[in-house]
Amino acid sequence: MSKGAADVLVVDVLDEDTGLADVEDSRGRTYQVPAEWLPDVSDGAAYRVEVQGGGVTFTPEPGGARALRERSKQTLLDFQDEADAASGQGQP
Repeated sequence: MSKGAADVLVVDVLDEDTGLADVEDSRGRTYQVPAEWLPDVSDGAAYRVEVQGGGVTFTPEPGGARALRERSKQTLLDFQDEADAASGQGQP
């Protein structure tokens, strides 16, 4: 997450035994962060991440998980279209 950027994190798995949340960001990267950093953390919850002045803020992002899933689906569709075209199987 670059300074000033506002990424979205989605909690994939919350491990209550370790207190860690496995998250994926809007760029497709995965991380483990302490669950206590995330307000009202739960599986599938999304958070807007803002980095400012040497600090990080996690804010619940309603609808963020759905938007990230939709974007991932579109990326897969775009990739499939490119692969079909490269192999000569694309539709005219």
